[in-house]
Amino acid sequence: MSEFFLELFSEEIPAGLQKNLREKILEDFKNLFEKKSIRSKKNFSFSTPNRLVLVFEGLDKQIKIKSKEIRGPKTSAPEQALEGFLRSNKINKSDLFKKKTEKDEFYFYKTVATSLKTHDLLTEFIPKILSNYQWKKSMKWGEFDLNWGRPLKSILSIFDKKILSFKFHHLASSNLTFLDKDFEEKKRSFENFKKYEKFFEDNGVIVNQNKRLKIINKSFLKILGKKGLKINENPKLMDEVVNLVDSPNVLLCKFDKKFLSVPKEILTLTMESHQKYFPTFNDKNEITNEFLIVTNKKDKNGLIKIGNERVVDARLSDAEFFWNKDKAQNLVKKVSELKSMNFFKGLGSYFDKVQRMRKIGGMISDELLISKEKVELLASICKTDLTSDLVGEFPELQGLMGGYFSEYQGFDKDISLAISEQYLPIGLNSIVPKKPFSVTLSITDKIDTLVGFFGINEKPTSSKDPLALRRVALGIIRTIIENRKNLKINDLLNYSSRLYDDQGYNLENKDLQKELQDFLKDRFRYYLKDKEIRYDIIEATLSSFSLNNLFSSFEKAKCLNKVINTQIGIDINSSYKRASNILDHEMKNNEIEINDTTDPGIFKSDFEKNLYKKINDIKKYYSTINSDENCEKSLSILAETKKEVFEFFDNVKVNEDNETLRKNRLELINMLCKTFQNYINFQFLKAHNE
Repeated sequence: MSEFFLELFSEEIPAGLQKNLREKILEDFKNLFEKKSIRSKKNFSFSTPNRLVLVFEGLDKQIKIKSKEIRGPKTSAPEQALEGFLRSNKINKSDLFKKKTEKDEFYFYKTVATSLKTHDLLTEFIPKILSNYQWKKSMKWGEFDLNWGRPLKSILSIFDKKILSFKFHHLASSNLTFLDKDFEEKKRSFENFKKYEKFFEDNGVIVNQNKRLKIINKSFLKILGKKGLKINENPKLMDEVVNLVDSPNVLLCKFDKKFLSVPKEILTLTMESHQKYFPTFNDKNEITNEFLIVTNKKDKNGLIKIGNERVVDARLSDAEFFWNKDKAQNLVKKVSELKSMNFFKGLGSYFDKVQRMRKIGGMISDELLISKEKVELLASICKTDLTSDLVGEFPELQGLMGGYFSEYQGFDKDISLAISEQYLPIGLNSIVPKKPFSVTLSITDKIDTLVGFFGINEKPTSSKDPLALRRVALGIIRTIIENRKNLKINDLLNYSSRLYDDQGYNLENKDLQKELQDFLKDRFRYYLKDKEIRYDIIEATLSSFSLNNLFSSFEKAKCLNKVINTQIGIDINSSYKRASNILDHEMKNNEIEINDTTDPGIFKSDFEKNLYKKINDIKKYYSTINSDENCEKSLSILAETKKEVFEFFDNVKVNEDNETLRKNRLELINMLCKTFQNYINFQFLKAHNE
């Protein structure tokens, strides 16, 4: 058993490129060894800004490849087929023998048993694997023709404690590596990874990114624990910082308290996005003037801390200047500036968009019974923060800044909140707006966006969704359902498309309404799957729902999913299935037409009368409910029909010789099935024993 150890030393590779590099190169070597049946006990890859390290431990030195018989063409096949077989396997006709099988007589040849040395395999394939790696961004160095993420300086390659020699472009492998990126005259040889890792750790360089993460987290916890502070969970930032350093050292720094008057989102983004710092928060989730930084060396003289504090003060001074300037600019007066901001080609400016949103919002306000005038004002000013310097600097703050500006200028709190929440929800697990004005603005914006982009055929295709329209549609669905409201989505879609026409924008998609309905239906299916609704219940729900009743449809599906395997669910399903199966069977062999005219006057038994009465009791119940249906009660009532249903089928002959009686009994069964379908389309449900 041997160790294969590879180190690629380069100039600093950006953090965003390291993870893919170390994972993909490792995967390629694993695939090579698997293909050649070479085993290893352990394998891993590490990276620092300058080093990519790849290690396979307990690797087979060589493997024996047994001889085997390779079947060729039939002996009766044309000569060209035989010649092709000889060429592809690099053999002569004299190497062949004939052999009969169950199917026919074929040509065969037997390979020679050989051994494959891992050393030789690596010598051949390392340059190929490295050459095949596809960088998102790469560069060339000097006159050399090697493209790499950053100029590649050396290759350390060891197999079984000896140099594994090969050439990769202008570089030859060796057992040497640079000890310091700044002093390249310092080199050292290594014969295995264990000594390599220990040497660098003794000198403060942590090659293993997982160890660096633990060191940083431990330092964070120690400092934050002493101060009683916390930081935002930001895995992306932490991952980036871990890959920016190889000798991590954590410092606690401060900025001037005067900047705490600036909204915390601005402070947070300035520090996290621009400086890769970690702002801290107290137990009330208020931002403090202290922040954590991860440096790449110890700060013996305190100069690193001073330098970073000066940098962040300069950054926050800019942010404070923009904040003071932007918040004082009258939002109503800035609406006209939206005329110069393009929303999307073919869909007008942001001024056009807010005019459409005023009218859509007004329509929703009628349904939610809130002030139309307030909604129209809200829609008018909701995009004005796009003209601010702050949002120009931090696009992530759009909406949030509008909320702060409107609050500063004395607008009602529900208007400010609605502006700040207009883009919510931004994902499957993001919070949704809950206040009526926030709900109205969020749905209004998303309806206008969906209709516009579908109208000019800018739609998602397969896995591509550059405009995030799937997220937009899911946002509409989540906001409606999680606020327990039904909205007339079909009417809103129609009205929205008319508003585009009124403004003179030609929505060329002639199937716009159908495509939007199908798209939203598909997103509703996705939402139901995420809520772990059974697949047949999802299909039953989708076959009988309307976009105007999204919340009601979800509640029905959720309740049915909850009871489907209980006695209530079993009773409902068995009653419906027994009725629908008999109805389907009888209608196939009958020329009788069903026209919903059950005549109780010709019933011949109490079983018919009892079932008829039970159905009418359920219909009476359904006539008293609207969108506030108690789904659990509805299901219990449906389950209670089992006695009358089974007694009817056990005692009444449906396929009666008398055509009038037969038709009347089929009408009764059809009446039963349709009554059940007032809840959901039970035809799509599996039987309990399926």
